[in-house]
Amino acid sequence: MLVMSFRYGLSLFFMSVIPGAWRRTAAGAGLLAADGSVAPTIFAEMSAAAARTGAVNLGQGFPDEDGPVDVLDAARRAIADGANQYPPGRGIPDLLTAISEHQRRFYGLEVDPDREVIVTAGATEALTASLLALIDGPEDEVVVFEPYYDSYAAAVALAGARLRTVPLRAPDFRPDLDELAAAVTDRTRIILVNDPHNPTGAVFGPDVLAEVVRLANVHDAIIVTDEVYEHLAFHATHTPIATLPGAAERTLTISSAGKTFSATGWKIGWIHGPAELITAVLTVKQYLTYVNGSPFQPAIAVGLRLGDDYFAEAAATLARKHEILGAGLRAAGFAVSPPQGGYFTVADASALGGADAAAFCRALPDRAGVVAIPLTAFVSAGNRSAYAGLVRFAACKRVEVLEEAAARLAALAR
Repeated sequence: MLVMSFRYGLSLFFMSVIPGAWRRTAAGAGLLAADGSVAPTIFAEMSAAAARTGAVNLGQGFPDEDGPVDVLDAARRAIADGANQYPPGRGIPDLLTAISEHQRRFYGLEVDPDREVIVTAGATEALTASLLALIDGPEDEVVVFEPYYDSYAAAVALAGARLRTVPLRAPDFRPDLDELAAAVTDRTRIILVNDPHNPTGAVFGPDVLAEVVRLANVHDAIIVTDEVYEHLAFHATHTPIATLPGAAERTLTISSAGKTFSATGWKIGWIHGPAELITAVLTVKQYLTYVNGSPFQPAIAVGLRLGDDYFAEAAATLARKHEILGAGLRAAGFAVSPPQGGYFTVADASALGGADAAAFCRALPDRAGVVAIPLTAFVSAGNRSAYAGLVRFAACKRVEVLEEAAARLAALAR
C-alpha cells in the first residue's frame, strides 16, 4: 500500500483536479491558491511563529487560565459517575433545561427545552448546521457584517450560497444602516449577526438590531445570531435580537460555554429558536457530530446556574485586561479602537510601518516577540485594502502575559 506523508499547506499530487465541496469551502475562506494548493490558516501560521520564536501569542482567542472551580469539579464528577457514553441527540435534559432557565433569567425569553434547543459541538457547529439546513440553492444569499469571524465565509461557501457583506469601519466599527438596507434583498436567506462582534469588539446599538429585524421581516429572511460573547459586554447589558418585537419567530440564537467559562476546548455550544427551525437544524446536525462532550454537558449546566456575581466579574476582569493591553499598545505607538465587548482589541499599526498589517504581523514575532493577527484575515479579498493597517490582539490572557507583551511592544516605539 502506498504511504504518503505531506505537510499541511502543500498540494497533494494534483489537488487542483480533485472535485468536491472542499474547493469552494477553501476558496470561501481565502485559502485556495490558483494551483489548487490549500494554505494554512493565518492562525496556524502565527501560532507556529510563536512556537518558533518564543513570542507571546496574542493571536488566537483562547484563555490561558481555567474557568470556575465548580464547573471543573462537575466535569470530574460526571466522568467518575460514568457519563462517558453518547448523550441524547438534542443534549442531556439538565443542560437543555439550564439553557432555557438562563435565557429566561437574563433576557426574559421563554424557550421550550424539549423542542426549541439543541446542544452542539461549539457555536461553530451550530452555525454550520444552520447554514447547511436552511440554505436552499446557489441563489440564496447570507448577509454578514465585515470583518467577520473567519468560519462564516467558509460555511456559507460550503452550503453553496453567496456571501454579501456590510462594512464596519474603524475606529468605532458601526454599520451604515443604508448600506445594510441595500445589502438585504429578497434573495437574502439569512442575516448573520455576531454581537458582541469578533474581531472588532463592537457591540451593536438598538438602532442596528431593530433595522436587522425590520429588514428580515420585509424580505422574509431568517436571523441567525452568534452571541458567544454575550456575558463579555463591558458597558451595556447584552440584548439578544430574539427579544425584539417581530424577531423571535424568525431567529436562531447561538451561544456557547467556551468564552463564558474559559473552556474553549470542551466545545459545548447550543442553539435555540422556533421548533420548526430547530428541527431543520437538528436534521443536519445529527449527521455531523451526532453528539459530543457527554461529561462536559452537566458541568456547563452547573456553570449556567452560577450566581450573577460570576458573570459580572468575568466581564469586569476582561475589561481590565483590555485596559492593560490598550495602554501597552498606545505606548508602543498603535492607534487603538477600544472594544465594547469580547476577547479582542483592534489597533492601527500604520504609524509603526504596519500599513500592510499582514506583513507587519509576520515580522512582529521576530521584531518584538509578540504574535497578533491582521484584520485582513477576516475580510473578503476585494475589501482588504480598507483594513490594511489594522491588527487584532487577544486580551484573554493572564495579566502578567499581557504586561510582558506590552513591555516587548514598547521596543517598537524606540
